[in-house]
Amino acid sequence: MKRYLIFAAVVPLVGGFWLLLTMTIMGGYWTHPHKFAEVGKLLVVFVKSLQYSYLFGVVPALMLGAVDDILLHVKRIAPGLRMLLLGVIGFIAAELIYGSRGQDRGLLQFVMYGLVGFLPAIIAAWVAHRLADEPRPQPA
Repeated sequence: MKRYLIFAAVVPLVGGFWLLLTMTIMGGYWTHPHKFAEVGKLLVVFVKSLQYSYLFGVVPALMLGAVDDILLHVKRIAPGLRMLLLGVIGFIAAELIYGSRGQDRGLLQFVMYGLVGFLPAIIAAWVAHRLADEPRPQPA
């Protein structure tokens, strides 16, 4: 149960921020020298849109948590490999959902929108491994 709560708390937070950052980069907002006020505007927009990140991000987060829970019970998968597999699943899912947004096409758009799913999945899996995994019994 802790695993699902961790995923529900971490994935929308990190994914929402990275999606906002990706949309500003793809929109050309970061093409000129930056001022501290512009970074402040980005953080204000992030805080104001955080409720929508959780509204639309909790279900995908719980789905990633379920996949992580399933992979946890496969004895031959080490925690590092489990995190990487979950990150790849998150990358593919986010790319399918967000990858066709906007008029840009190319490697930068592919990677940036894929990272919207990859980074939250990796971070949440790592936090869940640290806080929710029971230690495995060592063979004698």
